[in-house]
Amino acid sequence: MIKHYLTVFLISMVPIAELRAAIPYSQAVGLPLIPSYVIAIIGNMLPVPVIYLFARKVLEIGSNMPSIIGKFCRWCTAKGEKGGEKLQTTAGRGLFVALLLFVGIPLPGTGAWTGTLAASFLKMDFKSSVLAAMCGVLLAGVIMMTLSAGFFSLIQ
Repeated sequence: MIKHYLTVFLISMVPIAELRAAIPYSQAVGLPLIPSYVIAIIGNMLPVPVIYLFARKVLEIGSNMPSIIGKFCRWCTAKGEKGGEKLQTTAGRGLFVALLLFVGIPLPGTGAWTGTLAASFLKMDFKSSVLAAMCGVLLAGVIMMTLSAGFFSLIQ
């Protein structure tokens, strides 16, 4: 069982997948819902401060490199800028709520990684960015927990 909890934790740290994949995985392997939710939240939030503080700088440095690394860094930078512009356009002055919803509604391309990167590109302050991402991750977790519990109870 510890192996499955560790897998939930690690999946929730992976960009794109995050807890949107970790919680359904936990239900597929039969783990209790609440402990899985807590572990997925912790795993999803752990990279957020690091992303906010360092990702933009690393991507800017990496964008100047030739090869696949430069291409990947330019793709990530474009995704962060696009996410930031989308948030700014949608939110105006309600950027905190927009970031919370951007992270919290589990759609492809949204989540803590993209939202935090977008917040760093928008130069939101650290505390507001992390708090909005945390609230969004909690919301996404509740949504995924509800959908996963419903789906897996139907197929059993």
